[in-house]
Formats: sequence, structure tokens, C-alpha cells
Amino acid sequence: SGGRSRGLRGRDTPSRRPRLWLISGTGEGPPLARVLLRRGWRLRVQVVGPEAARAYPMDPHLELVVGPLAGAAAVAAANGQARRPQQPYRWLVDASHPFASRISAALAEACAHQGQPLLRLARPMLSGDEARICADAAALANALAPGERVLLALGGRHLGSLLAGVPPIIAHARLLPRPGGLRQALAAGLPASRLACLQPGGDGAIEAALCRQWRINTVIARQSGGVSEALWRRLCRRQHHRLLLLARPSEPPGVEALPLAQLLVRLGSPEAPPGGSAWSPQTTSAP
Repeated sequence: SGGRSRGLRGRDTPSRRPRLWLISGTGEGPPLARVLLRRGWRLRVQVVGPEAARAYPMDPHLELVVGPLAGAAAVAAANGQARRPQQPYRWLVDASHPFASRISAALAEACAHQGQPLLRLARPMLSGDEARICADAAALANALAPGERVLLALGGRHLGSLLAGVPPIIAHARLLPRPGGLRQALAAGLPASRLACLQPGGDGAIEAALCRQWRINTVIARQSGGVSEALWRRLCRRQHHRLLLLARPSEPPGVEALPLAQLLVRLGSPEAPPGGSAWSPQTTSAP
């Protein structure tokens, strides 16, 4: 599947534990991994980059693989490799970002072909009158007026396609502090003076300050269902900004998508005593 692996360590015999492959990021992934380890699973965790890897615990039953999944063929190859030593993954859990649709599609395709059990973690759908849901970039563009002062909190890869179709707005962007996103924003035509590369603050104080400094009228974000969407909803409600949300993509057909509590019940606790503890995500997820 590409990337490099931080292998299993410790004196326990890892082969006695059932295996589970978790594909996730820095939102729900680390706390979910901790619960699964406590319940008796042996985990392979796949993350895109080293920054995401640092959020996961050091554990003798956790194998951390750093690097992007290169499509359905890479997923199938990793599944096949696990089966050869008779240590197949009992479950593959897709807890990737709701907008990581290419990853989810590759996982669904490979697992359907191989008969590999797959579960998808479904983030909640948040609600509230402060947000208008837009189906695609064209709908977002149609919702904007010339001269509007807009803060884009969509991630770098969406900026080019969005800005190509909008009226002449005064666009700013809040980005995660990653070189790729900054390059994409500059390539989309945004000047450095209208870019803020920062990690979300959690309480929204930094985002609120940016909106005041840039005299923002409208915020455009994603319908992610995570802490970032909740933050933008609170901020726009308090500061009376318009909030436009890019609609969440549909899940791949045939994949069982479950909210957190139901997912944990479905996975079970193979070696831990009954009544394993629940959890709530406290980390900051990507926008």
C-alpha cells in the first residue's frame, strides 16, 4: 500500500490478537485506535503523512503505516499479504475524512472484490439555520455576489475549481500549515496577504479574529460533520456571517456506514471484558 511502517514492538505475542486495519486521520482516528487496542485488537493504522502519525499512541499491538493508499490495487495487495501468513484482517474500518471520497471508493472496490469485511465510520450530520448547504462548486459560486468578502475554509485542493467559477469576490483562505495546501492556494491566485496557514484553535478564537481582521461577510466550509464544521457554525451564528457548506459526498454503494456507537458494537471486543469504555473525540480534525 506504499509508505513506511512503524512495526509492532513489545514482549506480548501479537499473533494471538485478531487483526483490524484502520484507515483514518487525526480526527476520530487516534481515540478510536486507543479504544480498539484496549478491547483487544491488533491494529494496522494507515495515515497519509508523518504529522498525522504523531497523533497515534506507541503500542506494541499497533503497526503504523505512513503513506497514501495508491488505489484499490494497493488495498487488495495489502489484504493479500496479510492473508498469506494466515493473519487476515477480521475487519477493515474506513474512518477517513468524509471528503476523502477517492480513498473510500478504493477501499469499497477492493473489499467487495476480495470479500473483505468493511465498515465505514459515519460522522453525524449537523443541523442549524446558520448554514446553507450547496451541492457543488457551481452552487457555491451562484450563492456569491460580486465584491463579497469571503473566507474559504475548504482545504487547498478545492480552491482552484471554486475560484475559477465565482464572481469577482474578495477571497481569503484559512489553510492547515502544510506546504501542499499553500502551493495550491497560491496557484489558485490568492495573494499571500490573504492566506492564513494555521492549525485550528479548537475554541474558534483565531478564526474569529481572522474574520474581524479581513472584514468577512461569508464563510465557505465543508459539511464534514466534525469539530471544524461545528466551529464554523458557532462562529457564523455569533458574528452574523453567512455560512455556505459544500455538501458531503455520498458514501460508496454497498458499504455499511455506522455512527460511532453502532460501529463499536458491530466490531465487538474480541479479548477485552464486556462493557468496554466509550469515548468522545477531543482532538481537532481537519476542516
